[in-house]
Amino acid sequence: MDKHYISPILLIILISLSVLFIPGENNHLSRKVNSISVENDSLITISISVVGDVMCHSVQYTYARVNADSFNFAPVFSEVKKFLDSSDFLFGNLETVTAGEKKGYSGYPLFNSPDAFIAALKTAGFNLLTTANNHALDRGEAGVRRTIEQLTLNHLNYNGTYLSEEDMDSLRIFNIKGIRIAFLAYTYGTNGNPVPKGKEYLINIIDTTKIRNDINIARDKGVDLVLVHFHFGEEYQHSPNIYQKEIVKKTVEDGADIIIGGHTHVLQPIDIFKTNKTKLDTGFVIYSMGNFISNQRWRYSDGGAILTFSISKDLRNDSLWLKDIEYLPIWVFKGTTPSGRKYIILPSQSAFNDSLYTFLTRNDRKLEEQSFYDTQEILTKYSQKPHLKEAIHDNFK
Repeated sequence: MDKHYISPILLIILISLSVLFIPGENNHLSRKVNSISVENDSLITISISVVGDVMCHSVQYTYARVNADSFNFAPVFSEVKKFLDSSDFLFGNLETVTAGEKKGYSGYPLFNSPDAFIAALKTAGFNLLTTANNHALDRGEAGVRRTIEQLTLNHLNYNGTYLSEEDMDSLRIFNIKGIRIAFLAYTYGTNGNPVPKGKEYLINIIDTTKIRNDINIARDKGVDLVLVHFHFGEEYQHSPNIYQKEIVKKTVEDGADIIIGGHTHVLQPIDIFKTNKTKLDTGFVIYSMGNFISNQRWRYSDGGAILTFSISKDLRNDSLWLKDIEYLPIWVFKGTTPSGRKYIILPSQSAFNDSLYTFLTRNDRKLEEQSFYDTQEILTKYSQKPHLKEAIHDNFK
């Protein structure tokens, strides 16, 4: 596949990374390594992809219903799976619980999704699902525990909610092709749903002392990099608020390398920062990844991005650097296809090719195109972002 330029202000490139599966540490379930790539016998480069909020409103499982007691969510991810598979590690924020059919399936404001939703995320290629968010306790402690049970049954790692003190204390550290990364996750709150007294381990609430301690523990374990996921900010605001900025500043001072945000249901900007005495010289924060899949059909919430960043490590001197940050703009289609009613996450560049996805109406393409340009604007206008690239498949030009 050739490289193309479709914008005078952005370098457009194709993500063409090999599919590799990553082993986790701490006895957490994950996929096996197919191969290990070491460049020039001394240089390792890995790629990590992250998506935004993974939600399941009631109309989504209605569209996915096959019969009275079965669902198929696989079509939702079918058109972006090749991009999800292209990186070495994939994670996102699971903003629903799977408390079981007997509890009654529901969407907003108290989510409870079919187990098949988790199975589809496994098939889509996820390695880790962050579960620290304001909907984690929508069905109480039982919902937290059964969600973790379903993630485990589907061989998916989780972080942010836990089964016990021991589980919480067991930091999620993954060895990705020789680069060891700690993944931490915290939320601003739980929508007023109470955390049972004496069971504060069920969920990580943002607490700067705990965050600093967790980072220090990760460093003591010899990790190369610390990545922190925060569920915070004001919903539908395109810029971070003072609280977000303060938490990020403090977390960088305490030794975080990369910070990923969620909760606002719209994209927020990326900023580059100098890390504080870590192996990685330059880190970055994206204040919010927005939505990945939901039934929020309005502008800015019906689309977003798949963000992929590459980290390189020189084995000779144990140095790390941020090699690239790329993003694939996406848009969520909801409507009728030749095979029935569907939700489908589409690369939003497909708006510019009328021969692709012929089930799209003229209005669909208009909304998809608008989402494409909105994503460009939000991820590029707020600050200088060296190496920020927009990934595109040549067929979408």
